[in-house]
Amino acid sequence: MEVGDRLKKIRQIYGLSQRELAKRVGLTNSTISMIEQNRVSPSVSSLKKILSGIPMSVTEFFTVDIEAKEKVVYRPDELIDVGGEGIELKLVGSAEEQRNLAFLIETYEPGADTGTEMMSHEGEEAGTVIEGSVEVTIGGEVYNLVAGDSYCFSTRIPHRFRNKSKKVCRIVSAHTPPTF
Repeated sequence: MEVGDRLKKIRQIYGLSQRELAKRVGLTNSTISMIEQNRVSPSVSSLKKILSGIPMSVTEFFTVDIEAKEKVVYRPDELIDVGGEGIELKLVGSAEEQRNLAFLIETYEPGADTGTEMMSHEGEEAGTVIEGSVEVTIGGEVYNLVAGDSYCFSTRIPHRFRNKSKKVCRIVSAHTPPTF
């Protein structure tokens, strides 16, 4: 792929117009246009100046895979259940992808419990109860949450979730790092 073609794709991925990129780096948009049409080949120093407006290094410019399509939308049947024993934990995204965040749709059947042994690990967790109720124990404190209630805590603190009601509980949550 020519330098101009690559610059155009990367500029578009970053949502920049030729005019915006040119303005950021102090060039005319006709210069950016001529490079993208492969009519002019920029010097390394000129390319470095142009890439400072994205921002991106010259090495990244030539090595980033701009053809790879990141999956963005996940249909219900594509979510992976990483739960068990009355707890459904539907992972949004693939467990194999390199992510910094795990986003889950959690379902706790009546009587479901994450276990009598408290969990703890590096990271943080936040969530919102969207249906039903759940008892959350965090560091010895017991919280009874209902639909609309939210939580956020360091997962280094021992914690446990259990549904003591006779109705299903649903939670949407996010965890860092993704530990599933």
